[in-house]
Amino acid sequence: MAEAETKAPGGYAPGSKNTGRVTPKGTSRIRAHADLRTVELKARKPGWLKVRSPGGQRYLRLQKLMRHQALHTVCEEAACPNIGECWEAGTATLMILGDVCTRACKYCGVAHGLPTVLDEDEPFRVAETVAVMGLEHVVITSVNRDELTDGGAGVYAETVRRIHARVPGCSVEVLIPDFKGDEKALQKVVEAKPEILGHNLETVERLHPEVRPGGRYWRSISLLGAAKRMDPSTLTKTGIILGMGEQAHEIRKAMADVREAGVDILTLGQYLRPSAAHIPVARWVGPEEFAAWKRIGEEDMGFAHVESGPLVRSSYHAKEQAREVEAGAPGSIREVLEADAPAPREVLLPLVTLESNRPGTGGG
Repeated sequence: MAEAETKAPGGYAPGSKNTGRVTPKGTSRIRAHADLRTVELKARKPGWLKVRSPGGQRYLRLQKLMRHQALHTVCEEAACPNIGECWEAGTATLMILGDVCTRACKYCGVAHGLPTVLDEDEPFRVAETVAVMGLEHVVITSVNRDELTDGGAGVYAETVRRIHARVPGCSVEVLIPDFKGDEKALQKVVEAKPEILGHNLETVERLHPEVRPGGRYWRSISLLGAAKRMDPSTLTKTGIILGMGEQAHEIRKAMADVREAGVDILTLGQYLRPSAAHIPVARWVGPEEFAAWKRIGEEDMGFAHVESGPLVRSSYHAKEQAREVEAGAPGSIREVLEADAPAPREVLLPLVTLESNRPGTGGG
């Protein structure tokens, strides 16, 4: 992503986005790094983080298909290190609701700004793409759309229903935003019956206000608790990124907090800095530590499954999780918390219903 960024002094602002107006994310400096010796952007990565560059025949075919259908993938937008492995296996995480996000998370490679398009034909095209790809499991995620009255929940729900109707037997996983804690929006998605409902916590409570300034720690956790209350048969899932400056006791607390919401599946992976305009890596987390957190999560805390490793991302081995993991009971946290509390740097946008449009047809 770094090669696409502009030299805007206000921070990360990649160009070539067709669904909104991009604005810089701001400084890459955070207070939590003041006393840390962070990793230089061009520092040599440990051997366990090296992956083969993508470019196989199936990868190129899927890339062409995504462009033809005017679809986006988080694999590309967030520069996922597993893109070659997953796409060669015929799986991908599709990103709906455009490629410009209303939030400005300090670790994320997705562009920030004001979206200008709501593509209501997208669920149909996503379902058709899933059919052409012959997928058995698909992950649907999105940018945040805080300017929409339901945060895009209706588009999520329609996408899930379209996929189930078009490709019977294909399991659907959604990785949703927090919808600002709106339970009615969440209910729309839950009622569409995705096999897995995920929302990422991303980091520990101390770092949350700085690296994820548009969200709230307990809102994210409790959103998952509310989803499990609404439908206990749905697998719930969250992810935490390591290497941003967190300490061991804080990781353990975050894991315990999400278990209180009855979360079934946890993913843990290494933070990789998308560009110089994002916060630096605080440390490299070795495979042995990731293995230890997996044991703690499954054996001590009771997660049904923990996917933990340096290159793990939210959708890594997602098909196996949908097939093999059984949903557990709701936890003690069952109502959305902090729904009415503004985030540390929440972008207050007027709620709108945008003119529906397909990207590239003149409405952006």
